[in-house]
Amino acid sequence: MKVTGYRSVTTEHDWGRLTGDANGVMSGPRTEVHVLILETDAGIDGVGVGPHGDIDRVFDAVEGQDPRGVSVLYDRMLARAFKTGHAGATFGAIGAIDTALWDLKAKAAGEPLWRTLGALDRFVPGYASGLDIALDDEGLARLYEEFADRGFSAGKLKGGRSLGDDLRRLKIMRGALGRNSANPALMLDANESWNRSQAVRYLTALEREVDLTWIEEPVRRWDAAGLASVRRGVRAAVATGENLTGLEQYRPLLDADAVDIVQVGNVWGITHFLRVAAVAHGHDLPVSPVAYHTNPVAHAAAAVPNHLAFEVQGLHSPIGLRVDQEYDDGGIVLGNEPGIGIQVDEDVIGPARAAGRRPEDAGPHVRPGRAGLRLVPDSSRDLL
Repeated sequence: MKVTGYRSVTTEHDWGRLTGDANGVMSGPRTEVHVLILETDAGIDGVGVGPHGDIDRVFDAVEGQDPRGVSVLYDRMLARAFKTGHAGATFGAIGAIDTALWDLKAKAAGEPLWRTLGALDRFVPGYASGLDIALDDEGLARLYEEFADRGFSAGKLKGGRSLGDDLRRLKIMRGALGRNSANPALMLDANESWNRSQAVRYLTALEREVDLTWIEEPVRRWDAAGLASVRRGVRAAVATGENLTGLEQYRPLLDADAVDIVQVGNVWGITHFLRVAAVAHGHDLPVSPVAYHTNPVAHAAAAVPNHLAFEVQGLHSPIGLRVDQEYDDGGIVLGNEPGIGIQVDEDVIGPARAAGRRPEDAGPHVRPGRAGLRLVPDSSRDLL
């Protein structure tokens, strides 16, 4: 079996609400979902997800190769970008290809990827995460009640702009999830919007009234000294890593003892997750994947010894994608279909479009000009 080509389609996820974080809010309730389909001469297609606009920089590393040699092919893709570096869009393309290669490997074996990777149990513990900063109190309660209906007893709030709002909203989330646990786990995600001193002051005040399980990305992702400072100054664990594009980017954080929960983005692929999980395990640290549509890394999470909890952002699949997994008992129940269990209905999705992310003028993917430079953290001038 050899890789012969690829095609890209772009579908949408309809959230039924606005999504966003401390940096901004999306302009509408639908967000793009990029899907990569790897073609082979065996008539089997492999599916990967995530933006992959830079795919032509690295595709020749896998073209004509047996996809079952996925670990070596991963390093071949990294080597293709040796001089210019593999961060950013290039790493996203590598991740989408890597996921599709693993999908092909498991399909060739006739088994689900979680089985190929050595897992015994197809249940992946999770936590609820609503990308919820744009919701009013009623909408917030309703959202986490839906998660509670699926057994979730842990949740992560998007916040960091207003101490009073975050306190009130954390208590709403706690109330919704409290029917499944007397002490539901509460997490807060600031999405790199603070400086280190602001983070400690804000969290110290917050922790007088609520018990936080972790604070996520309180300062910039690469700020090892800042993350370590926050970790020393608060009770909550510090979680970070979803935007680190490469194993080497974790080293300064681990050397500085700056992280408690090692996070990994789904869009960076299966191999990246497995390698980060192994490094974290060597430091006796848990690993926690940050969600993306269809949750492909959940298959790998089921197979590593130090997986803590998988972020679940929504309970429905993107348009035109059928995903062989369910949400129950506070986690993801993976199916038994071969591969990662994603079926793509290209007739429903429609004609293929460019695989790159459309530029946004504002929103959660655009850093506000005053992020980390606000004397008063509850300013909302650049939120919407």
